[in-house]
Amino acid sequence: MMKKIIVFIFRFYQKVLSPLKPPTCRFYPTCSHYGVEAVQRFGALKGTWLTIKRIGKCHPFHPGGIDPVPEKKES
Repeated sequence: MMKKIIVFIFRFYQKVLSPLKPPTCRFYPTCSHYGVEAVQRFGALKGTWLTIKRIGKCHPFHPGGIDPVPEKKES
């Protein structure tokens, strides 16, 4: 349930808020797409943590570039 709520928040941002501002993301995939994928792959807690870490790298001193969601380790 929490996973669906978090994905809904990211999708809302993508459809409603993001179009209102110029594109500024320095990463591929964008942070919102990264967040959706991370939450779907790792669940609400770890996916949100990975997304927070990703957003923390979004500053002028980081070069950006391709930064995919890590693969889930099989144990």
